[in-house]
Amino acid sequence: MPSSEAVTGARGGLFGAGGRFKGGTDPIMEKFNESISFDKRMWDQDIRGSVAYAKAIVMAGIITEEEGNLLVEGLGKVSQEWSTGTFAIKPGDEDIHTANERRLTEIIGPVAGKLHTGRSRNDQVATDTRLWTVEAEREILKDIATFLTVGAEFASEHMDILMAGYTHLQPAQPIRFSHWLMSHLAAVMRDADRLQSMIPRANMCPLGSGALAGNAFGVDREFLARELGFDGVTSNSIDATCDRDFVVEFLMWNTMLLTHLSQLAEDLIITNLLKGVTIDDAYATGSSLMPQKKNPDALELLRGKAGIALGRAVGLTATLKGLPRAYNKDLQEDKIPLFEGVDTVKDCLAIATGVIATMKLNPEMLMKALCPEMLATDLADYLVRKGVPFRETHHISGACVRLAEESNVSIDTLTLEQLQNIDSRFGEDVMDVWDYEVSVERKNSIGGTARSSVQKQIDDCLAYAATL
Repeated sequence: MPSSEAVTGARGGLFGAGGRFKGGTDPIMEKFNESISFDKRMWDQDIRGSVAYAKAIVMAGIITEEEGNLLVEGLGKVSQEWSTGTFAIKPGDEDIHTANERRLTEIIGPVAGKLHTGRSRNDQVATDTRLWTVEAEREILKDIATFLTVGAEFASEHMDILMAGYTHLQPAQPIRFSHWLMSHLAAVMRDADRLQSMIPRANMCPLGSGALAGNAFGVDREFLARELGFDGVTSNSIDATCDRDFVVEFLMWNTMLLTHLSQLAEDLIITNLLKGVTIDDAYATGSSLMPQKKNPDALELLRGKAGIALGRAVGLTATLKGLPRAYNKDLQEDKIPLFEGVDTVKDCLAIATGVIATMKLNPEMLMKALCPEMLATDLADYLVRKGVPFRETHHISGACVRLAEESNVSIDTLTLEQLQNIDSRFGEDVMDVWDYEVSVERKNSIGGTARSSVQKQIDDCLAYAATL
């Protein structure tokens, strides 16, 4: 009979020597194999899953009601230790599941060994991960709501400010600053839509699938789903234990959101360089050498996080692509990118929200970037309103731009005579074209840069954020 020390071994009491294995694992393998160092953050989900499963096996007649109550009471004590920071991780606690079961055994004794009847760590970890992911996604939606609210309110407060709109990073047309800001919020609203659509796919209960073949004790999986707040149960036990689509989908979504925040950051970095906005000191750093420097490091880090996010999504997808059915240890590699992805996106949303809430606009510098050539399209539109086909007016306006360039003057200084020499249909009222505010207010279609259009975008955004 092996000694108790031999049974415990390097593997820990739950999977020690004396069963399938003759001895303990190589200490390097112990370190290589463990996941408790990172999956311990799922302690609450793991305990809740075990509480639900304890109730389910009572209902199935596998254990008595008294034993079920003892399990639930013991799991409550384990939960209390985690919540108060007194839970002690011990050698052999390979993952959060074995750690919790080991501690439960210490608290209530051998009855703890009945909890795992019909259950595998395969369906257990799938359950924990889905619960954790869905809860994280719902928290992120709240962070997005805050970001959208702060951004929309900032846009509303600065409705009167005009700035240059760009294409190809070249001056294009005058727009409202609020319109520009709302363009970035529109992208994040799409991100929120996508995240909301992902939650129902992730929120399906795999518990009761066993290792792969299903549960042999008649456990009521629909009860488990209801007890844990899932929307339903997974349809195939093999797929349920190895499906990590919901993790990959989150990481790809994460990449898209951070890409949008990166684009916002880049725009603000450029506008900060042109002195159109001033980033608050709270989100800037200095130079170790140059005393005058104020670097927009928060924005630069926001810009940089998107690339790392893409790496996490591609990395896990590559891990999954060659896996046979069903569970394989490779799937343990989903946790770190998932946890890092959630932490990063929450930090980025908080930073982006803070940057917008505290930045100061410099209206004079934003207006300085406007140039009369940006009204060349308005000049073409002037003739369109007189019945001239746009393709013709486009060439006429282009000829006016060329004349101004060749004369080394601004296009708005061309005389009526010079304009009429290009096209006789220009009238005296053409000089009214050179007004940025008038140009902006003409763009009053849905989504446009006119005050009424931008206000609707702001109102819609605030209303949407309130639903998240």
